[in-house]
Amino acid sequence: MTKVLAGAAICFTGTLAACSFAPVYKTPQTAPPPGSYREVGDWKPAEPADAAARGPWWNIFQDPALDALEARVTDANQDLKAAFARLQEARANTRIARASYFPTITANAGATRARSSVNAPKFNSLKPGAFNDFQLNADVSYEFDVWGRVRNTVAAARATQQATAADLAVLDLSTHAELATDYFTLRSDDTEQELLDHTVADYAQALQLTQNLYNGGAAPLSDLEQARAQLETAKTQAADIRLRRAQTEHAIAVLLGAQASAFHIDPTPLQASAAPPPIDPGLPSALLERRPDVAGAERRVAAANARIGVARAAYFPVFSLAATAGFESILASNWISAPSRLWSLGPAGALTLFDGGLHRAQSAAAHAAYDEQVAGYRGTVLTAYQEVEDNLAALRELQNESVSEAAAVAATQSALEQAQYRYQGGLVTYLEVVTEENAALSARLSAADIQARRLTASVLLVKALGGTWENPVASEATRAADKAP
Repeated sequence: MTKVLAGAAICFTGTLAACSFAPVYKTPQTAPPPGSYREVGDWKPAEPADAAARGPWWNIFQDPALDALEARVTDANQDLKAAFARLQEARANTRIARASYFPTITANAGATRARSSVNAPKFNSLKPGAFNDFQLNADVSYEFDVWGRVRNTVAAARATQQATAADLAVLDLSTHAELATDYFTLRSDDTEQELLDHTVADYAQALQLTQNLYNGGAAPLSDLEQARAQLETAKTQAADIRLRRAQTEHAIAVLLGAQASAFHIDPTPLQASAAPPPIDPGLPSALLERRPDVAGAERRVAAANARIGVARAAYFPVFSLAATAGFESILASNWISAPSRLWSLGPAGALTLFDGGLHRAQSAAAHAAYDEQVAGYRGTVLTAYQEVEDNLAALRELQNESVSEAAAVAATQSALEQAQYRYQGGLVTYLEVVTEENAALSARLSAADIQARRLTASVLLVKALGGTWENPVASEATRAADKAP
């Protein structure tokens, strides 16, 4: 009889093992990608780089100091450590879900001394009032995954694990990119600090000269006050730059997992020749394969799809198999013996007949969660294209700005020299000199800011492309070498 029950259960399970109420999963449709990015002109098509390692993309800037800082981030950043712990938790949750594929076996042992009440309704005077009960048994329970509940639970956990791994990749990319942008901001602050320090020294000399002229009666009081106001304004700007630099340095310390009080980077102004490296954005159709945030959003859609199957399976009965085997006796001397053996085996089924709409609500919640993840995925895709277009536009326009601002620096410097000559000749008041000096300083500060923004935009473009990149110059050299006989 036992063999018949077991065989029937196995056949029944095998017949329905392929049942699953999860919808057939397909990656949500999005708007077709454009043939090319609108914000970039002619460019060579890139090979898809979805299988390429993210790698140390910051090496394209050829800055050893930046490389040294970036090398410390992955092992030291606390946010990355927390994200890695979340990934380990997701992996464990997948193993927890997968454990339901297998039967649960438990062992129990106990020794009890008990006495029955003589006033109990089932008291038997022929049996002793006090007795021993020695038990040793093993229990086996197994749920037949007839409707795919367990399989869909495992699929949802596995997809969530993959999404968590993508989240870690997103955070790693973002952290490295944030460090690079902070680094270039710091170097820009150093450039502006050097410029303002020189300006303060020049203005101090100008004030002293004006003071001497005023003492000799060759300059009015207004010239002296203008020179003093100009110097104090420059000092204020220099102090503000020192504040910005200190705060940027502190931000870098946090990214590196270091105490802000003990962290320091020596001032190093940006070289005048520092410019964004060449970056090939590739084809828009390849972008979705290169961004980990898009991959994570898609995996969350897959997890939500599997959870619909779990919710639907709750409408149907749960079939299980329970078995017990062991020994039980009132005497320790014959406890572990053949006559003391016990066993039981049998299938069971359970079906919820009324739950006040619980299963219907759970199914509706699962469908709503799926719709939410689909919308999130599509929004992530749109944001991906937007970020690439934004930074391509920024690089193009900032390049134009750098050209025009360089011309402005040259023009204001020439105007300043002319104003100084005219003032020394007594043709104009000191106000004109002050005006031209302020214009020249503003142009030089603006040029330094544009240089930093260009470098930052290149970092953000690499980030928007998913951390992959292809150097057009190096690629052409490689292709030429491959074609050489």
